Amino acid sequence: MKLLQRSDEEILEIADPIMDNLMEASTNIDHERHVRDFTERLKSLVTKDYLEKVCRQYQAENGFFSKREYVAIFRRPQSVAIVWKQSFSKSQGEFVAEMVLVEQGSRYLVDHVMVF
Repeated sequence: MKLLQRSDEEILEIADPIMDNLMEASTNIDHERHVRDFTERLKSLVTKDYLEKVCRQYQAENGFFSKREYVAIFRRPQSVAIVWKQSFSKSQGEFVAEMVLVEQGSRYLVDHVMVF
């Protein structure tokens, strides 16, 4: 079934485990695990050194990822963007977590991901 034709619930069943893995791998600064569901384009951008730098910075400033709450899914011609409200262990306030999923063959891959 095409990604864009799936219901919000079906998309979240795909996206949530991928985002869980990304956050856990980021917490552990595990590059191989972090990029396992990335497109080749995104893998080329997120090097091991880059991931370590980014993770050490956000962990020092905000702590670790905590509660995440679904907000919305945006369907595009070639992808879906999923947005969550994200909390951290040390920082007050609400952050945005977003992930863009694409369908490549029989796999769903991350083409962009960010927490800000």
